[in-house]
Amino acid sequence: MSQYIHAVPNFSEGIRKDVIEAVVGTFRGIEGVKLIDYYPDAAFNRTVIEVIGKPAPLKDALLNMAQKSYALIDMEKQKGAHPRIGAQDTIPLFPLANIELSECIALAEEIGADLFEKFGVPVYFSGENARCEQRKSLDFIRKGQYEGLKQVAHLDERAPDLGPAALHPTAGATIVSAGTTGLVAVNVVLGTQDLSIAKSIAKIVRGPSGGFSTIRSIGLAFEDRKQVAVSMNMFDTNKTPIFRAYGLVEREAARYGVPVVGTQIVGMLPQEALVNCAEYFLKLENFNRDQIIENHLVGI
Repeated sequence: MSQYIHAVPNFSEGIRKDVIEAVVGTFRGIEGVKLIDYYPDAAFNRTVIEVIGKPAPLKDALLNMAQKSYALIDMEKQKGAHPRIGAQDTIPLFPLANIELSECIALAEEIGADLFEKFGVPVYFSGENARCEQRKSLDFIRKGQYEGLKQVAHLDERAPDLGPAALHPTAGATIVSAGTTGLVAVNVVLGTQDLSIAKSIAKIVRGPSGGFSTIRSIGLAFEDRKQVAVSMNMFDTNKTPIFRAYGLVEREAARYGVPVVGTQIVGMLPQEALVNCAEYFLKLENFNRDQIIENHLVGI
């Protein structure tokens, strides 16, 4: 049986369409690799890519993507609302079918080594590849973002895992990781322009400050719609369902007299994550997954 990996790389460009298409285009027409979708965000100045593939061709495609990002994005000029440390900011891998987490960890190590050896860009390992407990958190690695990190990358606790104790002068650094389940990105949009409210709620939600251990979150401003959001990276929607995190955000927002006006799912998510929400909010009784008609398509 063929093995498949789910990758969700993020690169630091969400405005220039020609650059976005050039980077995303590295996944088109590659046998053994399927580009699912990509999500540019102008306010974040960042693009998320969803791709699945067999290990060998996927690895090659990810390296080609990173090379293109390094060539076209200058971190000395890049600005955006989303935390970032590099042109090719992250390359996270997740087992999808017929493959073990250990194999994804090994592939992440290979990709990290190739990024430095081929392109001279330093690498931080996170997730299951982290060299210490602190570096399992993207928040710790990204503290200070590109501008701040380049001032302290010479220090032992902030130096890259691969490469010299410094950032690349234009490409910054790349975070490579493997994890058990695919990341689900959820933005809970609030009916206010007060960014301090979103930031306060995000602090309550995220694991390192006493919230959910499987969630990292920040407060973000959506300038174009004059609203703010609690932006959550959910690393395990089985342990922490979306409805539970949403409920906490809603309750905390109510303290400020602020409503939740919408929820955005950025990228892919497991069907089960939405079924759990339906069960909770609809108070479904004795619901069986076989009642979902699309689940019967397999094997026809």
